[in-house]
Amino acid sequence: MCLALPARIVSIHAAGDLATVAVGGVRKEISLALVEDVQVDDYVLIHVGYALNRISEEEAQLTLALFAEAGLTPAGEG
Repeated sequence: MCLALPARIVSIHAAGDLATVAVGGVRKEISLALVEDVQVDDYVLIHVGYALNRISEEEAQLTLALFAEAGLTPAGEG
């Protein structure tokens, strides 16, 4: 089973192929090689260091809330 986490893009590196994302209080550098036309504050699904696709903020928040409800993340850290 694979699990992709929703994360918000907080910065895009000058070359445009890497970004920093935030999930709760954690920031991580990811590759944007598999997605196009993403901007700061967009939400993306991330898996093994890659953004897989862009999703809506509503979908991201709902998914993070479900993860918290299942005990996979602390409540309110989405």
